[in-house]
Amino acid sequence: MRGVLATARHWGRQGLRRLLSSELELLRSAPIRDAGHGYDLFGLEPERVALMLALLGQLHRRYFRVRAHGVELLPTRGPAILASNHSGTLPFDATMLWTDVLLRRGRIPRAVADFFVAGMPFVGTLFTRCGMVGGTPGNLRALLESGEWVLLFPEGVPGIAKPIWKRYQLQEWREGHAELALRHRVPVVPVALIGAEEQMPLIGHLHKLGSLLGVPYVPIPLTPFPLPVRYHIHYGEPLVLHEGLHPEDADDPEVVKRAASRVRAAVQALLDRGLRQRQGLFR
Repeated sequence: MRGVLATARHWGRQGLRRLLSSELELLRSAPIRDAGHGYDLFGLEPERVALMLALLGQLHRRYFRVRAHGVELLPTRGPAILASNHSGTLPFDATMLWTDVLLRRGRIPRAVADFFVAGMPFVGTLFTRCGMVGGTPGNLRALLESGEWVLLFPEGVPGIAKPIWKRYQLQEWREGHAELALRHRVPVVPVALIGAEEQMPLIGHLHKLGSLLGVPYVPIPLTPFPLPVRYHIHYGEPLVLHEGLHPEDADDPEVVKRAASRVRAAVQALLDRGLRQRQGLFR
């Protein structure tokens, strides 16, 4: 019986690889370092990435019809930090940005998630297999020293949880991305996501129920599923925050604050420009 099950798993795996051949081919250029058991040191599994890319790619192309602007500004080599605004009630914006970078640059952005995400049943494991990491200094240092791209949302939960009447208003801007960039001397690419604010308008939160479930809140959206708004992703000119500074300057709160303000201003400028250029929610 064990032999039969092993054979079934083998052929099932082979069939999956054939089905995902184009996605797996795209991942050949991605810097995946297998730790010797099919995953990298953080739990990323190439086959799971390919599967999610195949599924999310359909949402990217057909549902949200994502348009990217400024892709040529993304670095061609080396580590980088991508810092983006965050919105939309549920993190479809993060998945579409992850998918966009993968499809257009063949790089797996290592999204940094809040502490509670890893503990969520099924979701935590799935996101980890697709490259999500916890935001500890050790994790991020290892990723950047390995030449990876780290994807951060400095607004965190307050960004994705803001109501529809605060759309495109950046919330409190955390500064960890700026400290990382200064300490490890890597560029920061500002990113603006437009469209997600209107996909699933948020009208309230259930905080007590969220506490029972181990999450910050349970959202009360105006629609039961995201609307097919068109996403526009705007990539900005990489910011070299460490220019003229030393790594130890990352210990100075004022230096970090000024650097983070530069990133926030760049993201806000991209949002403002993108909103002026947008012709409608679904165009």
